[in-house]
Amino acid sequence: MKLKICLTTLEFPPDVGGVGESVARIAQMLITLGFEVHVAVFRAVFRDEKADAEQGIYRRASRQTSTSHGVTVHRLKPAVRSPLAKDQDYLCDLYDQLASLHAQYHFDLFHAFFINEMGFLTTLLAQEQGLPVINSIRGADLQKHLFSPQQHGQITWTLANSDWATFVSQDLLHRARVLVPSLGTKSSSFWNSIAPIDFEALPPPLLLDQLRGTVIGASGNFRDKKGLEYLIDACNTLKSETHLTLLLVGDFVEKERHYWEQELEASGLKSQLVITGQVSRTEALAYLPHMDIFAIPSIHDGCPNTLLEAMLAARAIVGTTVDAIGEILAHEKDALLVPPASSAALTVALRRLIEQPNLRQQLGMAARQKVLRQLAPDVEQQQWQKIYQTVLARWPIQVSL
Repeated sequence: MKLKICLTTLEFPPDVGGVGESVARIAQMLITLGFEVHVAVFRAVFRDEKADAEQGIYRRASRQTSTSHGVTVHRLKPAVRSPLAKDQDYLCDLYDQLASLHAQYHFDLFHAFFINEMGFLTTLLAQEQGLPVINSIRGADLQKHLFSPQQHGQITWTLANSDWATFVSQDLLHRARVLVPSLGTKSSSFWNSIAPIDFEALPPPLLLDQLRGTVIGASGNFRDKKGLEYLIDACNTLKSETHLTLLLVGDFVEKERHYWEQELEASGLKSQLVITGQVSRTEALAYLPHMDIFAIPSIHDGCPNTLLEAMLAARAIVGTTVDAIGEILAHEKDALLVPPASSAALTVALRRLIEQPNLRQQLGMAARQKVLRQLAPDVEQQQWQKIYQTVLARWPIQVSL
């Protein structure tokens, strides 16, 4: 009989986001290893629920269950009962739904992605049911939310009560072990992986005819941690030296939109700027071969999938020395690395690549070879196999992987 794994996550395809893509990839790895995989998807930010309540739109709690590529996906939504409801009302409702899901399917192990409310609810249920739990920290959950006085206690309790915790960079692992020293014997760090992509098979992107000169590109959900201010500064300096386009594939997070619009308005880059808005992953990938330089000037960023995609596309990359970006890339060998939050350093690196197309090609090909060799899915799958073997070996249930 297959052991049943329940992954909990705040997003899962077709939702747009790096966490969802990672969970989908890992779910397929676990299926290959012989597990029955369920994914419980729910959000711990309740803007939509609160907006509905303000308009008098109420509903019962709900669960939508479907299958996707062999994975059973459960999308959980809390009830909307009152405009006076607080976050804990919604979270309590989601916990009850997760418990009900377990009562129906009898999971053997829980695995949460994102340490905040997601990890707390999952770990609390696992502890109460006497079941093992793994928590996977992806980035912002330990880089930003840790500084919330309301969330700090939940985060540290969840880390301390995990049977294993995984991290996508050594920086994140180090911070967690400082917070919870006992994690030293039950934690590990390894990078995301990515499967090869046939870029030539992708349809031409919609705004291709708007790209002019040297195309400097960035992609993702643009928000504070991405360091976009410094890329704007650098391109503003370089626009007087060369013909360029700053291509932003993606959109700004809504709560910061006015700030970024203000930054771009003040930059004077309007005629050199192309913003796609939110697009599908397929269209985002289709833009990569049309970038001369891929810039990822993050202040902190876990292990961004966009970096791995740019490496597969053999783009010349300028990145910062933070998290997995600085761990994966090697300065002068397969990328140019600069300190975070430095417009001047970023300008120098971009200028060098603009002026040296041969160097762009050399770095891009080296990056592609590295991602194919060191960040292949089978490498990541071996890591998950070891972790699941270790965690399950400590519990009465045994499995041979």
